Amino acid sequence: MDYRPLTHFLALAEQLHFGRASDACHISPSTLSRSIRQLEESLGVTLFERDNRHVALTRQGQRFHTYARETLEQWQSVQRTLMEETRELVGEISIYCSVTASYSFLYQLLSEFRQRHPRIEIKLHTGDPADAIARVQSESEDIAITARPRSLPDSLAFKPLTTSPLVFIAPRDGGEWLPRTPQTPTPSQWRDVPMILSEAGLSRDHADTWFRALGISPTIYAQVAGNEAIVSMVGLGFGVGIVPRIVLDNSPLNDRVSVLPVKPELPHYDVGLCVLKRRVKSALIEALWSQLPS
Repeated sequence: MDYRPLTHFLALAEQLHFGRASDACHISPSTLSRSIRQLEESLGVTLFERDNRHVALTRQGQRFHTYARETLEQWQSVQRTLMEETRELVGEISIYCSVTASYSFLYQLLSEFRQRHPRIEIKLHTGDPADAIARVQSESEDIAITARPRSLPDSLAFKPLTTSPLVFIAPRDGGEWLPRTPQTPTPSQWRDVPMILSEAGLSRDHADTWFRALGISPTIYAQVAGNEAIVSMVGLGFGVGIVPRIVLDNSPLNDRVSVLPVKPELPHYDVGLCVLKRRVKSALIEALWSQLPS
């Protein structure tokens, strides 16, 4: 049974943007458009109003949205029941994480799981950690390895794996713009420092808060998707960056940068698994979720 058209429909209904929805489904925009068109033709109704600028659900699309979500949930429930009867779990779990998280946590997370459940296929997708929460909420991914946000949405469950501080990093060879006394920061020291920051996400939130407390707006040299690229750009001498310590420790370029002893220090944050609460009881997800201590 092919439930992919329903998955495509739900992704577009969530994103209301063909590019983002096709990325979430890991298909091309033309494939997504064709899938939606075929679904509309089979139903004999228009599910989305779309033009070059906007995508919106029609009244029929809103009604079909309820059906599509309930149908997929019922299908997953049937799968769970059948698998429980055979006592062998079969299916796939999609996991989203950063490149650093993939080699920091996956072995610990999946080595024993793989032995217990050899017929569960793992679909691994890597990318910007700032996108992790949204991908789980939109059901583009089953589970994400991510930092716990300041305010965890009520719909999500989170299990910690480790704690990592955020650190300021600078080129090891230095630069004339480097603060001379980072332990006692002043606006004049930091106003003209070229900063390389994440485009979005928890580390960017903490960085913005730190600079607001100092009373200045940072001079941003570059905004980057992905912490690994920040280490690279800092190592090349383009500016000062802010990254999780775990990223720096696992970077092949960590010998090209140094940690600035900045005060006050940026907060630590929890890194862990994130999943929709209503999906924790899914047999496949529960098998992975339950092997971690609460």
